[in-house]
Amino acid sequence: MTRIAVIGGGRIGEALIAGLLESGRANKDLVVVEPVATRAELLAERFGIRATTDIADAAKSADLIVIAVKPNDVDGVLTELAKAELGDDQDQVLVSLAAGVPTNRMEAKLPAGFPVVRVMPNTPMLVGQGMSAIAPGRYARKEQLTLVTEVLESVGKVVTVSESQMDAVTAVSGSGPAYFFLVAEAMIDASVGLGLTRDVATQLVVQTMLGSAALLDESGQSAPELRAAVTSPAGTTAAGLRELERGAVRSAFHDALHAAKRRSQELGAIAD
Repeated sequence: MTRIAVIGGGRIGEALIAGLLESGRANKDLVVVEPVATRAELLAERFGIRATTDIADAAKSADLIVIAVKPNDVDGVLTELAKAELGDDQDQVLVSLAAGVPTNRMEAKLPAGFPVVRVMPNTPMLVGQGMSAIAPGRYARKEQLTLVTEVLESVGKVVTVSESQMDAVTAVSGSGPAYFFLVAEAMIDASVGLGLTRDVATQLVVQTMLGSAALLDESGQSAPELRAAVTSPAGTTAAGLRELERGAVRSAFHDALHAAKRRSQELGAIAD
């Protein structure tokens, strides 16, 4: 079995651990590194896995070393990993879930030729519905990329992209949940304005979004085709869509995604 060390016991790290165990990974093959003692104890008790504060100790016996910390903490993690004398086991691979940190920066701080895979996850992985994009570094082999894909599939879907596309991925799926939450918030508020209770409005909006996403995913039809199927000439949907177009919703999303991509590029430059 693949031994996995998850460095960072926050929400994303916990979601990954939960997904791995749910998919059948053995408790004994997982270790989490968490510096806050109470949090480490909670994770150890909740999942029946080993928890430690020692990064080097956890990493030296792991096949997959997953960095699930904030971007500003990556350098500290890499410094600690240097103490683990990595590189003797050619099957080891570093998997980084830290936004904006390029693979070449991590490779430069690891033993020569050490394989790195960069991942852009998103928060729906907390409920097993994540969308992760992975980009291999210079030394990651095909079989290692396959292994990383299998691990991340325990918490959602996975696509492979070139690292040059990671800023665009960040703008779309990394930040995307916030756009959907904003749309949901706006629809719920508007529904309350129509006289519905907030509880009923929330149920209507959430299930409509869930069902629509499932229909788009499973029907084989495109978004324009499905939208047209709902829109009767001169009907209620047409009236609502006309107001959304009047509000320039398309250009607003265009501008939002481009702004998010630019900011991702800026943060990457800062990280370098």
